[in-house]
Amino acid sequence: MKRILTIALAAVLSTAAFAQTQTIYRFTPVNDIPVTTVKDQARTGTCWCFATISFLEAELIRQGKGHYDLSEMFVVRNNYKDRLFDNYLRRGHGNINPGSIAHMATKAIEKYGIVPESVCHGINYDSEGHNHTELSSYLKAIAEASVELKNLSPEYDELIESLFDIYLGKVPETFTYEGKEYTPKSFAKMLGFDDMKDYIELTSFSHHPFYQQVPLEIPDNWDHEKLWNVPLDDLMAIMDNALINGYTVAWDGDLTAGEFQHNRGIAICPEPKDFADAVKLENVYPDRVVTQEIRQKDFETFRTVDDHLMHLTGLFRDQNGNLFYKTKNSWGEGRNEEMKGYLYMSRAYVQMRVVSIMVHKDAIPKDIRKKLGL
Repeated sequence: MKRILTIALAAVLSTAAFAQTQTIYRFTPVNDIPVTTVKDQARTGTCWCFATISFLEAELIRQGKGHYDLSEMFVVRNNYKDRLFDNYLRRGHGNINPGSIAHMATKAIEKYGIVPESVCHGINYDSEGHNHTELSSYLKAIAEASVELKNLSPEYDELIESLFDIYLGKVPETFTYEGKEYTPKSFAKMLGFDDMKDYIELTSFSHHPFYQQVPLEIPDNWDHEKLWNVPLDDLMAIMDNALINGYTVAWDGDLTAGEFQHNRGIAICPEPKDFADAVKLENVYPDRVVTQEIRQKDFETFRTVDDHLMHLTGLFRDQNGNLFYKTKNSWGEGRNEEMKGYLYMSRAYVQMRVVSIMVHKDAIPKDIRKKLGL
């Protein structure tokens, strides 16, 4: 049996190096940004919401507004309502699976508002963690029936709301938070989330022109939103500039088998000739040289797909000076206890496997913003 070295990276103060045992990698911070605690999406396909809510919570910290624990399931509930209607209008050819991407969370918050986790924790059934297995099955059945009946009756609306109430819990019209009464929309306004125009979604694929808003052809972009398309070097410059200057990044990408090892707290992208040995993590191998053409081929051959959204919260270097991105996942702390739910993704991995990102517009370098007209 092959020897496997466990990555054990214990986070300490943001200005200090990360302690480490039994691994070849040693990381020191370029910038480690304060964020909220790691959550667990559990048995749901809602990484898009957990990553984006974590990103927005970090924005509140960055803006000096304090630490908030916002409800992912309130956003998921409203996202489901919109996608069910979209599926109905598309005669049953929409996407009613759980997945989405970052802008769908910001759109839902702008439209419906947001509430604290304490108001809507989203587990109204016999389970310690989130589990949408039954909920998803019933939603699909209702979606199919409405298309077959060619009618969205008042009873349909009641049925949908009742299903959400049963599984996710009722949401009050008003609630009290720190002594003040809010509605979901007034709470979003208080946080500054009633207008999301400052949050920009970008991608990098050469089958569309650069520096324009273009469609991103992935199933989870079910509302067919257009994203800003920039060259790969610009996309990396945006992420680096953001993290160096205290802005975090909502990251959407692929969890490529072997390269992505959450249980060991790392994701690397070695040269193909080194792959078999590099993924053992017994020696440091050079990262792959990633070009626009290479990542385009992997996207067009479905090797890079829209698997998972996570939250980039820091920029680090290994002992050889190579950049790694500290990444907050939404699988709880138990699946890689040494890292407490975080991992490090190498620069090449981020380059190769990124599908889209969301950042605050002020995190985009001025020269790139000018090209985008932002």
